[in-house]
Amino acid sequence: MDVIRRFEPLWLALIIIGALNWLAVGLFDTNVVAEVFGSGTAADVFYVLVGLAGLMLVPRLLEAFSGAGRARPHGA
Repeated sequence: MDVIRRFEPLWLALIIIGALNWLAVGLFDTNVVAEVFGSGTAADVFYVLVGLAGLMLVPRLLEAFSGAGRARPHGA
């Protein structure tokens, strides 16, 4: 769990970039990732990283839904 928390800003940034890409696809029919990386392996690697970032934050999401984070005082 320590690795997940240490890299949490990176995971969150990748998810935000992926969400912005889907926004561009939906609104403008433009895939920014494909335009930047092409349609080859680099784009596939980026998509895999975004997917892994989403999976890495699932425990944090479940913790927030369960309320387990509220049981401890902040900073303890």
